[in-house]
Amino acid sequence: MRSLSSFLTTISTLLTLLVSKKSPESLKKIKAKIKKNYPHISHISTETLAGWLTQPDQPLLLDIRESEEYEVSHLRDAHQVTPNTQIEQVEILKEKDKTDKIVVYCSVGVRSAQFAEKLQQAGYPNVYNLNGSIFEWANENRPLYQGQQQVTQVHPYNSFWGKLLVPNYRAKI
Repeated sequence: MRSLSSFLTTISTLLTLLVSKKSPESLKKIKAKIKKNYPHISHISTETLAGWLTQPDQPLLLDIRESEEYEVSHLRDAHQVTPNTQIEQVEILKEKDKTDKIVVYCSVGVRSAQFAEKLQQAGYPNVYNLNGSIFEWANENRPLYQGQQQVTQVHPYNSFWGKLLVPNYRAKI
């Protein structure tokens, strides 16, 4: 389990990157830092996930954000899981085989990487963190949903992190 110190170091580094430059380049740096800090987690590109979602055997999508973020938009058929939820409390996992493919995402990938790590520790071997998470998905103009209705905006997490979203995809909060 990651220590609080390691988590705070990651957040501090990510905030420093954001302060220095709020652009897609910053999102690139954040993605690289997440991969470095979570080396045992498999990461999947938005392009690869989009391809997987066209196949009959689709992965389970877990949206690791707060409910107010999920309610604005999410990937189609994703299940919302609050970031600090214990694995045993995730009802949809009880219906799945531990070897099923699972893709987790959040806003940029930090919370989902942490959850992916917990899933792996609980014995789920096929877990993937969506690289760039929903911010990258939205910035690439990929489909977003509110329930089953397609929408175009994402909850920005807050005004600071929201600067990583292309402005017309950033919901007002």
